[in-house]
Amino acid sequence: MKKQYLEIGKIVNVHGLGGVVKVMPWCDSADFLCEFETLYRGKMHTPMTVERASVQKNMVLMKFRGVDTPEAANALRNTILYMNRDDAELDEDAYFIQDIIGAEVRDAANGKVYGKLRDVLQTGANDVYEIEAEGGKTLLCPVIPQVVQKVDVDAGVIEITPLEGLFDDAD
Repeated sequence: MKKQYLEIGKIVNVHGLGGVVKVMPWCDSADFLCEFETLYRGKMHTPMTVERASVQKNMVLMKFRGVDTPEAANALRNTILYMNRDDAELDEDAYFIQDIIGAEVRDAANGKVYGKLRDVLQTGANDVYEIEAEGGKTLLCPVIPQVVQKVDVDAGVIEITPLEGLFDDAD
């Protein structure tokens, strides 16, 4: 089941005297975090209206309505921010990483199950799927067009064609 609210960042510090906070983005880019008019604070998902946001050195400087002093901003430090999935506009073939965690990873040609997707590592060049195989072994799979054939978010299945030798040492 897809979560309605997804973690998007964490308030890590105060910036200046006007109630601005510094947010570490937990999304594809700091620019994406700046697109939201409302974010949600903590596990209770308390709505917070974003008055303005800008990127500074891969971080986001964000001003929330009603947070006007350094003391009020400091009270938000270490707060996890969430986004409502309905507020995001994704490209047709895009999906949230959270939605594929736990998906079954199988061979596109013969249906062999390699395991469950445990995490997606973002390396810079390309993402890497961390797959938990039988017996607790970890398999790493590059997320490149030659390998990943299909990601079916609704079915919870990822079909891959492993490059020669990719999983040979995992046996």
